[in-house]
Amino acid sequence: MASVNLAMPTMELQEVELNDVEKGQMGAKSGGAYLTWNDLWVTVSSKKGGSKSILKGLTGYARPSELLAVMGPSGCGKSTLLDALAGRLDFSTRQSGDILINGHKQKLSYGTSAYVTQDETLLATLTVKEAVYYSAQLQLPVSMTKSEKKQIAEQTIKEMGLQDAMNTRIGGFGNKGISGGEKRRLSVCMEILTRPKLLFLDEPTSGLDSAASYYVMSGISRQRQGRTIIASIHQPSAEVFNLFHSLCLLSSGRTVYFGPASSAIEFFTRNGFPCPYLQNPSDHFLKTINKDFDEGGEMLEKRSHANFTTQSLVLTRRSTVNMFRDPGYYWMRFATYVAIALSLGSIYYNVGSNYRSIEERGLMVAFVVSFMTFMTVGGFPSFVEDMKVFQRENVNGHYGCFAFVIGNTLSSMPYVLLISWVPGAIAYFLAGFQNGFGHFIYFALVLFISMMVVESLMMNVAAIVPNFLMGIVTGAGIQGLQILSGGYFQLPSELPKIIWKYPLYYMSFHKYAYQGMFKNEFEGLKFTDDMFGNNHIMSGEEVLRVRWQAEMGHSKWVDLVILLGILILYRLVFFLIIKTKEKFVHARKSSTSILSNRSIQIMAKSLPASPLHGLTPSHDIATNTR
Repeated sequence: MASVNLAMPTMELQEVELNDVEKGQMGAKSGGAYLTWNDLWVTVSSKKGGSKSILKGLTGYARPSELLAVMGPSGCGKSTLLDALAGRLDFSTRQSGDILINGHKQKLSYGTSAYVTQDETLLATLTVKEAVYYSAQLQLPVSMTKSEKKQIAEQTIKEMGLQDAMNTRIGGFGNKGISGGEKRRLSVCMEILTRPKLLFLDEPTSGLDSAASYYVMSGISRQRQGRTIIASIHQPSAEVFNLFHSLCLLSSGRTVYFGPASSAIEFFTRNGFPCPYLQNPSDHFLKTINKDFDEGGEMLEKRSHANFTTQSLVLTRRSTVNMFRDPGYYWMRFATYVAIALSLGSIYYNVGSNYRSIEERGLMVAFVVSFMTFMTVGGFPSFVEDMKVFQRENVNGHYGCFAFVIGNTLSSMPYVLLISWVPGAIAYFLAGFQNGFGHFIYFALVLFISMMVVESLMMNVAAIVPNFLMGIVTGAGIQGLQILSGGYFQLPSELPKIIWKYPLYYMSFHKYAYQGMFKNEFEGLKFTDDMFGNNHIMSGEEVLRVRWQAEMGHSKWVDLVILLGILILYRLVFFLIIKTKEKFVHARKSSTSILSNRSIQIMAKSLPASPLHGLTPSHDIATNTR
């Protein structure tokens, strides 16, 4: 059906100065959060240099213990309204108008609000109970005991009707787990652990059938006591629609209807668009339109959560469990590395100490440093999933960037140690490299740090390019350049001075890994020329200077320390990247933190009794008084 303009009754917006007696009557007494927005506009810049309005002068409110549904056709501005109210608009948008919480302009601090996106970003290897327990340990204050946190987690699981799935793994691609509706309820469960007074949900029934949608929304509706819930929803079933207390109906960025959901049918009927018998009201509404409070209410205070040490330990523990259970994270790579190590060891078995062994030792070192570390890109898809979970939890204030970096680093170290030392030992001893446990330890340390460096590089790429194909291509390209400029495939003296020698040669971690391993392998050895019978003997130091052009002014331990410095630098860069992105997100949230200089009360006449209809300006939509 073509879009129409409905004739709507208008309500006056009143600006009232409240005296001390009146202030705080509603917000303070209830302890809830009254959210109001007045003349809210959101615009974005267009490609042609102009601007486009997404939200056009919206006005409305949401009250405690009620579920407000924001409905409308695709592109009407539902998600934008939700993002604006939650302070999540990005910097490409411009916002004007007042958004007040209990009559004040204030920042939505941690613990006072929660936002559930329509995309489930969950760790597939965890069970429902584990996911909620870890989240509770991260979010709830350090003053609470573990048993108290566990009790809250279990209570919340039961409130959302997930007790029967507590010990079931979440599951994901290739692994059957809980249902889509249960995943959605789990996402809500993890966000309401802190008992936030404001709960935003973006399309909570997206991708679910009618039965699953009802179970999800009924679970959400049961959480409304003392909490203000705002959900954007596209086309709910009649059963789901009956759960709504208030309805905000949008079309092309404007308000068509605002008021009690139960009065919407009568409103459309009075304006000449009666709902056909036995038809879903929400279907009828969408077809038809498709083309209080400066009461001195309480200031919502920021709540405390787990301290940095607890966050780091919990993240380390959770990430360790995830890595252990996800075969694609390390176990498949471990099996592949063992197979490659066996192949290397058999091809270069007992290389000996003749002239030919010089080249063979160099080839094996180059393969280990170049290609065994290169294969670390195989963990990139898992890195991307980790970043998605981090971004959701970080923007909701569960923990900070530094705790995530620490947890990710500590949890990965045992696994990288395993996949570097076991295959490294197989290849090292089969090939008959230098005797002495100290030489093997150095070899394994270089391999371990090099793999950690590549993991750090791929985490940096995942933070910037969160696309599987483009990320792997980008990471592989960067490594390819570092391998070429590392000083093995083209000796340092032969590298073109511009770009390849300066700066790439000195920036490549392969340079220090090659040289450290060469020094570790050749220093102290003697090589005999037995091909022509002259029995000429060449020292390992001479091989390093002449054949490999190693920098002999410093020891192999300096190369190892430089490698360790590169690892720390890469991890620091990773922290700076995600911290910068965090600041951009939270800067938008902070845009509403300055207290209003004046008190604004938005209310309709006889607010508790009558719905607020037609909140768009009268010159935009024709009006019809009741």
